[in-house]
Amino acid sequence: MRILGLTGSIGMGKSTTAKLFAEAGVPVYDADAAVHQLYEGEAAPAIEAAFPGTTVNGKVDRQKLSARVVHDPAAIKQLEQIVHPMLGASRQKFFADAEAAKVPVVVLDIPLLFETGGEKRVDAVVVVSTSPELQRERVLARGTMDQTKLDAIIAKQTPDAEKRKRADFVVDTSHGLEPVRAQIKHILAEVVKMPQRRA
Repeated sequence: MRILGLTGSIGMGKSTTAKLFAEAGVPVYDADAAVHQLYEGEAAPAIEAAFPGTTVNGKVDRQKLSARVVHDPAAIKQLEQIVHPMLGASRQKFFADAEAAKVPVVVLDIPLLFETGGEKRVDAVVVVSTSPELQRERVLARGTMDQTKLDAIIAKQTPDAEKRKRADFVVDTSHGLEPVRAQIKHILAEVVKMPQRRA
C-alpha cells in the first residue's frame, strides 16, 4: 500500500482535491476532521483537566481553547501531548482498515505536512496549488477572514513555491474540477509504480 501525503496552503483547493480522491475510491484520512472528532469525544476530558473551562457539554469549545493556548507555547505543547498520541492511534486504525481492505493507495490530508515533518511518513507528496491571486480571492470570498488575518496565516505556512519544489506531484486547481480529476487519475497510476520510501 502506498501512502500519499496531501497538502497545500490555505485557499489552494486542498479540501476539494481530497474529496475528488475520495470520489476516485481512495480512502482519505483527514487530520483536521480527526482532531474535531477527538475534541467532541475522547480528548475532551483530558483537555478540560489540563485547561479548565475550555469544554461545554463534554465537548471542547475550540474558541475558548484557542484563546487559552494561542499565545502560550508551553500550553500548545501540553495540548499536543494530549492530542497527538490519540491522533496517532486513529491514524493507525485507518491504516489497518485500509490494509485489511487491500487498497493500493491511501491519502493523508495534512495541512501542515512539511511544517510537522510529515513528508517522512508518506511515500509521495501531492501539493495542491493555484495562483496567489486566486488563492486570495477564494479565501476572502468565504467571508470569514480579512486580508490581515490571511497574511498572518500565509506567513506561518511553508511558502507555496517551496512546497511545489518538495512535491512529487503538483495539482493545479486553477482551471476547474475536470483537470484536477485527470491529474488525480495520473497520480494514482504513477504512485503504485514508485518505491515505498516512508521511514
